[in-house]
Amino acid sequence: MYASALMAFLHHAAAFTLVGSLAVEVALFKPPLSLIQAQRLLRTDMIFGASATLLLAVGLLRVTYFEKGPAYYWHDVFFLIKFGAFILAALISIYPTVTFFSWNRRLKTGVAAQIDAGRTQRVRMCLMLELTAVLVILLCAALMARGFGYPGH
Repeated sequence: MYASALMAFLHHAAAFTLVGSLAVEVALFKPPLSLIQAQRLLRTDMIFGASATLLLAVGLLRVTYFEKGPAYYWHDVFFLIKFGAFILAALISIYPTVTFFSWNRRLKTGVAAQIDAGRTQRVRMCLMLELTAVLVILLCAALMARGFGYPGH
């Protein structure tokens, strides 16, 4: 029982960290970027990636060992939508991450990151799509908690 509660806590802590770091990225990403803004974006994106990795690992452990079991979840339509939205957000997040990490060499020499208008627009769109995926995930989680989405409900 305690193991299940601990896993639920870790899952929620990772989810809140992910959402918080994504909100910080949205707030910080206002080009032209200062050296400090770019460094903070890079660090925040690392926290975002670590929390997403932990969220996925703990979530899959919960599905497999600590909750109702894989047979239940893999037949729940809202779990599948939730999982798909998470994977889609992870794939979308690659573009901003590659952008932020491309600044690494310049930042180490003390030079602020440069980003053109087109790339700025694409990164901002990715961040907004990630936030949208978070909303889909939250809706699906609420529906799952009430038993919707499982055949026979």
